Amino acid sequence: MATARNRQISLMDTHYYHCISRCVRRAYLCGVDEYTGQCYEHRRKWVEDKLMSLASLFFIDVCAYAVMSNHTHIIVYVDSKKAERVNDRAVAIRWHKVFKGSELTRRFAKGEKLASFEMKIVTDSIAQYRSRLMDISWFMRSLNEYIARKANKEDDCKGRFWEGRFKSQALLDEAALLACMAYVDLNPVRAGIADTPENSDFTSVKKRIISATAGKQPKSLQRFSGMTTQHMVKGLPFELTSYLSLVDVTGRYIRPDKIGFIAADLTPLLERLQITPENWLKVTSKFTTIFHGAVGRPESLNLFCEHQHFKRRTNLTNCEKLLA
Repeated sequence: MATARNRQISLMDTHYYHCISRCVRRAYLCGVDEYTGQCYEHRRKWVEDKLMSLASLFFIDVCAYAVMSNHTHIIVYVDSKKAERVNDRAVAIRWHKVFKGSELTRRFAKGEKLASFEMKIVTDSIAQYRSRLMDISWFMRSLNEYIARKANKEDDCKGRFWEGRFKSQALLDEAALLACMAYVDLNPVRAGIADTPENSDFTSVKKRIISATAGKQPKSLQRFSGMTTQHMVKGLPFELTSYLSLVDVTGRYIRPDKIGFIAADLTPLLERLQITPENWLKVTSKFTTIFHGAVGRPESLNLFCEHQHFKRRTNLTNCEKLLA
C-alpha cells in the first residue's frame, strides 16, 4: 500500500524532495514514438516552461530537473520561511496567476475595500492559498494536469496521461541532496540521449552551465550558496563550479564506453560529505533503484522516521553502507 503523501513530507526534517512522474501511455511524453514515428520532442519545452513558471509563483524552488522521454525528475526546496513573510495581497496575486480563486479574493487582490465579514472570508481563503502555495502536491498537480490536458488536446484523446500520482523522496541531508542532484542531472547521459551534461537539453545542469559561462547563476533555479553547514540552509550548500566539475567527472565514470577518474580537486568535497568514490559512483548511477522513500545518513533517517512515526527504516541498510 502506498504511503500517504502527508507522511512522506516532513519540513521538520528537510525542505528538499525528489519528485518523479511517469507517463502511463505507450506513446512517449517527449521524444520520438518508435511505433508511430511521431515526434513529441516539443513537449519537453512545455514541461520546462511550466515548471519555471510555477516555481516563480509557488513558495517552492527548483534545484534540479530532467525531462526524459516518458518521465520527469524534479528536486524541489519548500521555502516555508518566504511563505510566512509574504503579505496576504501578494499571496492572492500569486494564487490567481495559477487558479481562479473567488470573486472576493480577486477584489481583494485589486485593492478594493471590503466589508468586515467579507474580509473574514478572504483571510480564511488566503491562509488556505498560502498553505497550498508551499505544498508539493499542489505544485506537482499544477504541473502534471497542465501537461496532461495539453497533450490530450494535441493527441485528440481523453483519459489518464500520468501513471497515478507522482513519487517523492525526502532528501534528509547534504549527502543525499548532492547524490540525487547528480543522479537527476546525469539522467540524459545514462539514457544515451546526450553525450555530455552541456548537451543535455531541458535539464537543470545545462541551464546552470549556460549561466556559468557568463559568470552567473540562473534566476529560475535555486542558487548555490557556496558553503556547507551542519544544518541545511536556503541555497544549495555547495560551490557551483565544484558541483559542475563533479557531475562531469561522475558522468565519465558511469559511461561504459569511457574510462574516467575523479579529479584531485574534487576530493575535498567528497571527503567533506564522507562518501567514498566507489559509493559515490553507485548512488549517482542507481539512486532510485537503491533508495525507496526518504534518503539520508542513518542519523537523519532515524530522526525522520521518529517524527513521521514510521516503525520501519526502509533504506537504513543502504544508507549505512553508502552514505554513513
